Amino acid sequence: MKKVLTTPVRDEDIIDLKAGDTVYLSGLLVTSRDDGHRRLVEGGIMPEIDLKGAGLYHAGPIVRKLENGKFEMISCGPTTSMRMEKFEKDFIRKTGVKVIIGKGGMGQDTVDACREYKAIHCVFPGGCAVVAAQEIKEIIGVEWEDFGMPEALWKLEAVEFGPLTVTIDTHGNNLFAENKKVFGEKLEEEFEKMKSELKFGH
Repeated sequence: MKKVLTTPVRDEDIIDLKAGDTVYLSGLLVTSRDDGHRRLVEGGIMPEIDLKGAGLYHAGPIVRKLENGKFEMISCGPTTSMRMEKFEKDFIRKTGVKVIIGKGGMGQDTVDACREYKAIHCVFPGGCAVVAAQEIKEIIGVEWEDFGMPEALWKLEAVEFGPLTVTIDTHGNNLFAENKKVFGEKLEEEFEKMKSELKFGH
């Protein structure tokens, strides 16, 4: 069954999700990258919009301003999430965001934050920036425009944004870290097998 999370996302909406599950997100989704995270965490400046239960998208969108003053989303591909690792725990704690979306995995601080504050990290498929833009129903507004288009905090209304693969769940499971461990063990096994077959060290 298709799992669609709708903002404001509650603890009970995501508590049963496991790393590796697929979900979609509808509702409030905001973009923020390095500069936005730094302003909030280190500068102590909160955005005007309430982010409790919202989605946070690590993305630097390409947006076009229309003649009527509104905005049109052109492209909205994910940014590498690890860039935000040093800020993410405090960002989650201060804002109450529940669904973090980006590209690639994140580290132990984010794992700890997802477990403590009941949030999840997900990845959006790479190379699908135009598809992502099509799943944005409307650009509600923008804050922190002084950063420039890619770094501004864009406030979006998403409709079944995804598919999103859960990489960190509320129980502290980290899909990327677990896969890395499994692949590393398999590589070691294969290496030992090759050494035996090729008589290395004899």
